[in-house]
Amino acid sequence: MTIIAAADGSALGNPGPAGWAWYIDDNTWHAGGWKRGTNNQGELMAVLDLLRSTAHTGEPLRILCDSQYVINSVTKWMKGWKKKGWKKADGKPVLNQDLLKDIDAALEGRDVSFEWVKGHAGHPLNEAADDRARGAATAYQGGKEPDAGPSYPGAAGSTHDGAASGSGAAAGQRGAGTGTPASSSAAARGGEPGRGGDTASSGTDAEPSGDSLPGLDEAAGLATPVGVALTLEAEVMDAVERQDPETLRFLLSPSFRGVGAAGELLDAASLAASEAARSTVDGVERLAEELHGEVVQLAYLVFRGPASSVITSWWRRESGRWRCFFRQETARG
Repeated sequence: MTIIAAADGSALGNPGPAGWAWYIDDNTWHAGGWKRGTNNQGELMAVLDLLRSTAHTGEPLRILCDSQYVINSVTKWMKGWKKKGWKKADGKPVLNQDLLKDIDAALEGRDVSFEWVKGHAGHPLNEAADDRARGAATAYQGGKEPDAGPSYPGAAGSTHDGAASGSGAAAGQRGAGTGTPASSSAAARGGEPGRGGDTASSGTDAEPSGDSLPGLDEAAGLATPVGVALTLEAEVMDAVERQDPETLRFLLSPSFRGVGAAGELLDAASLAASEAARSTVDGVERLAEELHGEVVQLAYLVFRGPASSVITSWWRRESGRWRCFFRQETARG
């Protein structure tokens, strides 16, 4: 009998607090993450942990994934990378190769297939995995351990066997718990740039609608308004990068106005279309955060290659939820 599971990753800030999760049903899922990682690392770790957690079954496995980066890495590019000594066509080292090497080893002798699904489009398994991965990232952002879930029956550490689940598929598995991702070289330099990894964007082509978005409404449960704003600001950066106007409409105030790095005036639509704002962010350094009653001001430094900018954003509670009403990017030097 084929095992069908969804695998997903999340990063708040990308890099930032990161989570991963796979999901089969409410009684069979697993999640974990790191204090600092990237979305791509989370996506890969979800697949790796799923492979490890089901290795003892001998059953075929179908993995539902909204990341083209993961699917292409495993099914198209990995064979060539291995022949080149884990180098890309341009001769540069493959990003996240520690995780990819572990996935390659875990695939040995397995009957595994991948299926792409559109993220945030109502697919029940994908939505459940996404919620748990985002929950793990949010937990690390708040300095807490995430809910690891029961894992797969018979897997080491599975609560199905009455054992503590911990944060990895097996005790001591590299990259499954707290600290830094298995791809330590990427983590040491702040993670790989953006969501793109070794190719174009691995975004989720999200098409949410209505007055709520899975995973974002839960941000209201964070301890402080500053915590909410930090979480949602990371989502703004992510939505801008993958040109996701629907998510931005949820996050931005109807009266939103912004100023781009070149001094251009922006509204929600032009922010989503801004080439400068959409360029890959290599790292984020938070400079300040201030709370003024029902208004939160955030200020942080972003790095895009050799260039850097200061972004200041203002958030306030509108109709029961926090939304950004002003955002300005100022190029440095």
